[in-house]
Amino acid sequence: MTENTQPPATGRHAAPADLPTQYTPADVEGKLYERWVERGYFTADAKSAKEPYTIVIPPPNVTGSLHLGHAFEHTLIDALTRRKRMQGYETLWQPGMDHAGIATQNVVERELAKEGKSRHDLGREAFVERVWQWKAESGGQISGQMRRLGDGVDWSRERFTMDEGLSRAVGTIFKRLYEDGLIYRAERIINWCPRCLTALSDIEVEYQDDDGELVSIRYGEGEDSLVVATTRAETMLGDTAVAVHPDDARYAHLVGRTVRLPLTDREIPVVADTHVDPEFGTGAVKVTPAHDPNDFEIGRRHGLPQLTVMDERGNITVHGPFQGLDRFEARSAVVAALRAEGRIVAEKRPYTHAVGHCSRCKTTVEPRVSLQWWVKVAPLAKAAGDAVRDGRVTIHPKEMSSRYFEWVDNLHDWCISRQLWWGHRIPVWYGPDGEVVCVGPDEEPPSGEGWHQDTDVLDTWFSSGLWPFSTLGWPERTESVEKFYPNSVLVTGYDILFFWVARMMMFGLYAMDGVPPFRTIALHGMVRDQFGKKMSKSFGNAVNPLDWMDAYGSDAVRFTLARGANPGVDVPIGEDWVQASRNFANKIWNATRFALLNGATVEGPLPAPEELSATDRWILSRLNSVVAETDAHYDDYQFAKLSDALFHFAWDEVFDWYVELSKTTFAAGGRPAEVSRRVLGEVLDVTLRLLHPVIPFVTEELWTTLTGGESVVIADWPADSGFRDQDAEREIEAVQRLVTEVRRFRADQGLQPGQRVPASLDLADSGLAAHEEAVRSLLRLQPAGDGFTATATLPVAGVTVALDLSGAIDVAAERKRLTKDLAAAEKELAGTNAKLGNEAFLAKAPDHVVDKIRTRRATAEADIARITAQLARLP
Repeated sequence: MTENTQPPATGRHAAPADLPTQYTPADVEGKLYERWVERGYFTADAKSAKEPYTIVIPPPNVTGSLHLGHAFEHTLIDALTRRKRMQGYETLWQPGMDHAGIATQNVVERELAKEGKSRHDLGREAFVERVWQWKAESGGQISGQMRRLGDGVDWSRERFTMDEGLSRAVGTIFKRLYEDGLIYRAERIINWCPRCLTALSDIEVEYQDDDGELVSIRYGEGEDSLVVATTRAETMLGDTAVAVHPDDARYAHLVGRTVRLPLTDREIPVVADTHVDPEFGTGAVKVTPAHDPNDFEIGRRHGLPQLTVMDERGNITVHGPFQGLDRFEARSAVVAALRAEGRIVAEKRPYTHAVGHCSRCKTTVEPRVSLQWWVKVAPLAKAAGDAVRDGRVTIHPKEMSSRYFEWVDNLHDWCISRQLWWGHRIPVWYGPDGEVVCVGPDEEPPSGEGWHQDTDVLDTWFSSGLWPFSTLGWPERTESVEKFYPNSVLVTGYDILFFWVARMMMFGLYAMDGVPPFRTIALHGMVRDQFGKKMSKSFGNAVNPLDWMDAYGSDAVRFTLARGANPGVDVPIGEDWVQASRNFANKIWNATRFALLNGATVEGPLPAPEELSATDRWILSRLNSVVAETDAHYDDYQFAKLSDALFHFAWDEVFDWYVELSKTTFAAGGRPAEVSRRVLGEVLDVTLRLLHPVIPFVTEELWTTLTGGESVVIADWPADSGFRDQDAEREIEAVQRLVTEVRRFRADQGLQPGQRVPASLDLADSGLAAHEEAVRSLLRLQPAGDGFTATATLPVAGVTVALDLSGAIDVAAERKRLTKDLAAAEKELAGTNAKLGNEAFLAKAPDHVVDKIRTRRATAEADIARITAQLARLP
């Protein structure tokens, strides 16, 4: 059943067609962005009566610069907030940066090293002042790059994790957690960087395959001996046990007894522990509780001593021949000494295995028992899991929920202290008689002889975990907290679902009376190169997005990224795709300019349906369908699908079909031309508004020129009026099939695109008679005059097209060419049939080879059918 409802009306006035002949992004983007900021379009008003829509920027490191991953994520967030702003929400995209403790400290320390100094030469207070000076002068270059990309953030609210307000929030929540027994100090095993001299979070450790050695060592004597294998022979100096599986019969007689530890005078016990895999290696493992996380847990279960055999710089501290050696020097020395004692059973070199490295300085990380501050995460993590399970928070795509639960349900206590000088200093004071006092932001610290503050600072993730509410003025219940918390959605990569998202969930629920920090977690994948490989400077495939912006414009980069953004899936991207997006921006520019030059207008209401041609009704019907489709994709965070839908509608349907079909109407003039010019103006107006959130710059320039409006940034988001005309859609689809098939036939016959040929069209029974002039124009078909002889006929879409090609092509030459092509296709078919009919070949050939030959055969068969048809149609 055909639905015909009134199309939308508008009362805008068109502006003159004063666009340059060519679109040059550099001439447009900078001035438009500064105009948007100056006019306050991105400024959020906490007093507004509008419904709020809030997104926080995942705070980039103050040391950083805009990489392609930033550009990708920012494009998605900006598209969401621009659309919501156009829909009438009070929109806040909260910007800011993270102080990035270890990264920033390393940067400044490298600068000091150029002067021949270290931080210790300056002292803590002077060094911290030097870091603040560096931030003021060199930090935060990413802000300028965000402007280049078009980020519609509220710059008046820009925050920094170490500014006064956020520091107050950090001190407040530390005090609360401490008093609730959720923060404590204890010795545990942690990741330690011997170069940066600090504990590291898991995210600050990068694992890579290194070539090392696997050495098998015999502990004990004779039948009572065991063989253990290790890649870190130097740690055997700290062994306090050998562990075997409780059910391993090979070692049952040794459990509870001791064996002598080689190179030492110590006897160590043999313990039974289910952590040991009896199928791996010899089924016996050395246990070094102070230098391995798994061994640490075994040690706790069995009450084993923890012997630290290295200092904080990775040098051996055990008295004897290895004392003072670097850990790697000691490794070789220990192996040599074991070999001399006849303790080496086997050696494997190279032995490739995953080794953790400090993400900042690339030093090999050393597991180490250390006295640190910890968050007791069990009750916090349970709350974070419950908020998703009970539907208060939705994870999108939903398949990622299982990964979230796997993490929050198995969280270990979180080490929050760092042995750095740059960061939020732990607000705990120690007294001369062992007193420990936690001091809140509004409290005076204890003073007097012997009192001193803890020297450690907090993990950067501690402060960034407060981001959704600390940026709004918490712990005070500010207007902004009341208006913009919780956030509407968090858009972030799945790679930091545990490191950042889980921490925000725990802190938000704890600090904000059980209200989660956001309603939806929309996860995206990682940007990769066009071959699907991770982008990295070391791989030589990293891309500076500013280079692509300079070459093709920010809109092209944004559209390319959005068009590849499927929820939770990695995004491959190559420069040729950015070029294609630049071509799309140019197409929009040129088509809009053509429309304006030919009188397209938004002035006055749309004409009544009875005045609209089938072509007009078709494009308005399709326009409303695309509005509805775009809304559905936005609500489902399907950026790739919405971008693709808008691309094909704008390029294929509006520019390649509606504009072309309307040219004859424009040329004829009169009321039909006025109607189509108004329809074209409406279609361009809505299409530009739909495209704006993803490609804001070119759409702003075109929309303001077309409509004379102030800015598309604050224009109304298009609404689906409900207008549909299925009859018109079927009619124009028939026209499209007719034109497409005849164009294909012309190409097959070797006709040039602009070459005109006589033809007769029998449109009487097709219902397409009204389109004859447009069809002839599109197909370069002249009327059939005197002397017309139909040398080829083509039945398409209920229309018979008869063409006189007698003077258009060299029939003999064309027949010769096609006959040659047919012979080649038949030869290819014979060859592939022979191979596929050879049982011996099929038995030996790999599947992918056989599949390739089958594809070649199918192509040859299709070519034969096509060429045979072409020969039959020749006069």
